[in-house]
Amino acid sequence: MKEYNVAIVGATGVVGEEMRKILEERNFPVANLKLLASARSAGRRLTFRRTGILVEELSAGSFKGVDIALFSAGATVSREFAPLAVKAGALVIDNSSAFRMEPDVPLVVPEVNPEKAREHKGIIANPNCSTIQMVMVLKPLHARSRIRRVVVSTYQAVSGTGKGAVRELLGQSKAVLSGEPARVEVYPHQIAFNLLPHIDVFLENAYTKEEMKMVNETRKIMGDSGMRITATCVRVPVFVSHSESVNIETEKKITAEEAREILEKAPGVEVIDDLESCAYPLPIFAEGKDLCYVGRIREDDSIENGLNLWVVADNLRKGAALNAVQIAELSIK
Repeated sequence: MKEYNVAIVGATGVVGEEMRKILEERNFPVANLKLLASARSAGRRLTFRRTGILVEELSAGSFKGVDIALFSAGATVSREFAPLAVKAGALVIDNSSAFRMEPDVPLVVPEVNPEKAREHKGIIANPNCSTIQMVMVLKPLHARSRIRRVVVSTYQAVSGTGKGAVRELLGQSKAVLSGEPARVEVYPHQIAFNLLPHIDVFLENAYTKEEMKMVNETRKIMGDSGMRITATCVRVPVFVSHSESVNIETEKKITAEEAREILEKAPGVEVIDDLESCAYPLPIFAEGKDLCYVGRIREDDSIENGLNLWVVADNLRKGAALNAVQIAELSIK
């Protein structure tokens, strides 16, 4: 089997660390692994296949000899360094929002639109974490009957913001339980024992950037610019795994039983929906796992062709690192 020189940009972040783990778990054909990060993280040594690898400072010359570059360092870094990686001959799989809506950059979820990966011109975009898990469930239902409208509310874990947010939730929780004031640094308000209906910046239309990512990215991935979508994205005091309440309206009726049958056959999806035993997807159950879990499947009796779904997935794995590695696997095929 041919092996590839792989680079991870943002190797010391939460998603970069998951990328390294998943490359090893899935036995990706890595000849050499280059770990790239900012100057403050350079010099650390991380383990891959029982071998210590020195983290290097990201620079314009970092991509010489690299075949595949997995980017997880944010949009600003991607805009500057992804074109340099492509120029050096690498395929870039970018986890940031930098290129997702560019018309000549495919936005790919391998279980949903794998054919789009072949259309790349050096960069393939990894969708937003909350978008990925939603389209994993929407696509097979959309194939049965076109989805006309989506109303989604997300409940997103703090790890989606990064290590600083994880530390903040832990520190605030300890402080509150000890009767001390919670220190607020990462988020505009206390996140411990609280909910924040505010992810990313507010836009002129009063939606947040995160909410509009879900709208625009879903339309692009599903290949349906006319799909009506509205989103409310909420940050919750959970460490890992995003949850979503998804309401859809289809052109032709899909019963709850039919929806379960469709989703049980969908790749990368597992149905957990047994009300008698209180079985439904939970964030703590999804953590560390690769599937998207769906339950609470029921018909919406307020409209003729409506369904309600509850979707949960590990935001660091399928929502980011795993999907990127799957795109790499798809590309080398």
